[in-house]
Amino acid sequence: MRIQHIFFDLDNTLWDHRKNAYLTIKDLFEKQEITLKYAIDFEEFHAVYHDINEDLWEKIRDGIIDKEYLRKHRFYDTFKHFGVDDEQLAQFFEEHFLDKILNHNELVEGAQYILDYLKSKNYTLHIISNGFQEVTERKCILSGIDKYFYSITSADSVGVRKPNARIFEYSLGLAKAAKEESILIGDDWIADVVGAQNFGMDVIFFDVYKENRQEKDLKSVRHLLQIKEYL
Repeated sequence: MRIQHIFFDLDNTLWDHRKNAYLTIKDLFEKQEITLKYAIDFEEFHAVYHDINEDLWEKIRDGIIDKEYLRKHRFYDTFKHFGVDDEQLAQFFEEHFLDKILNHNELVEGAQYILDYLKSKNYTLHIISNGFQEVTERKCILSGIDKYFYSITSADSVGVRKPNARIFEYSLGLAKAAKEESILIGDDWIADVVGAQNFGMDVIFFDVYKENRQEKDLKSVRHLLQIKEYL
């Protein structure tokens, strides 16, 4: 069957979470004068935070921890790495991070163009995200890309995260789409590529970090505009 439905991952595929998070944390860091109070360099702080946050999100994806654990620990563990054991400070960062990150809505380079292109080709577009429901929807609205999508699925709607097959099944149902006429585009090898493949759905790997995965017949792009080669 011809591809009719295109499902996008959101964070770091369309919505530039890494850039927006960086800008948000930097704002909080400077307003709280962390360098002055604790002699911590921001770039070093952000690098540690990034590694801790990525590890925690992988554990959420794999069902090892829940989102409450992540919210309690990502800033706390980062500060503790620098010898600052302060739960109140960590919670301040967490609460304001979730609120203030939506002040920054940078999109991944080429996102707006490729969405316009795919719409012009009469594809029906959807979001399937491992993020939190309310945040996912607000990211789409505030960045101005919500108008492109027929449906938006987040993990909170289903109670499981990619690569679990249930979220793909749920999203297809919401989209009124068959897997044979659908394709997923995402940047996470396990959640997006392995998840879609195990579910039996076609996938394009957005290899933004140049992982150079070698797999037979793998559709892969390093820039969103290269999606035009496949669709």
